[in-house]
Amino acid sequence: MAHILILAALPEEADALFPGTAARAAGPFAIRRLEAHGHALAVATCGLGKVNAALAAGMLGGGADMLLMTGTCGSLGAAPGAYWIAEAVQHDYGASQPGRFRRYRAGEWPIGEAGEAHFSAMADPGLGLPHARIASGDSFVACPDAAADLAALGATLVDMEVGAVAQAAARLGKPWAAIKAVTDAANDASGGDFQANLRRAAAAAAADIERLITLL
Repeated sequence: MAHILILAALPEEADALFPGTAARAAGPFAIRRLEAHGHALAVATCGLGKVNAALAAGMLGGGADMLLMTGTCGSLGAAPGAYWIAEAVQHDYGASQPGRFRRYRAGEWPIGEAGEAHFSAMADPGLGLPHARIASGDSFVACPDAAADLAALGATLVDMEVGAVAQAAARLGKPWAAIKAVTDAANDASGGDFQANLRRAAAAAAADIERLITLL
């Protein structure tokens, strides 16, 4: 039986996964523990942003065999729907240099030649979802100019957590994966679109996480 930690930033995202099973336990993170498809699952609501995500992954992930993340994201040109996050980069980690911000892989020295800045997920077991690179940072992107800058990193999605979970998983020596579904287009309508589409997108991502667990 594999022990799997599943993180979600928001209660709506966590509650969409295996709804109606178990109760949330008290503690620094709301967490449900259950068994499904032969695996022991811990579903934790970590809260928004990279610090919350990394803290939850570090505190709860030590005894897990793998870390997963479910939830929502903005689009940097990607079509609506759910995506297998094949790569994650932290877009706000790097070095401010004259006339530019140079990205480095999070946790590495932001000096000298920059190599690949992304973290790679575990192999897709065959879900049939489109693959994407996500750019994560501690800001809600609702600006076409900022979105264009992130798209130049090769990212087609944006969020505030997956890159931190990927870094934590790498530090813990655990495989990781994430499935995110689009709520908005990272533009001036994003605040309203996110709220309007949160539950629908959370349900879409959760359904594919449940499919993933049957394949593990």
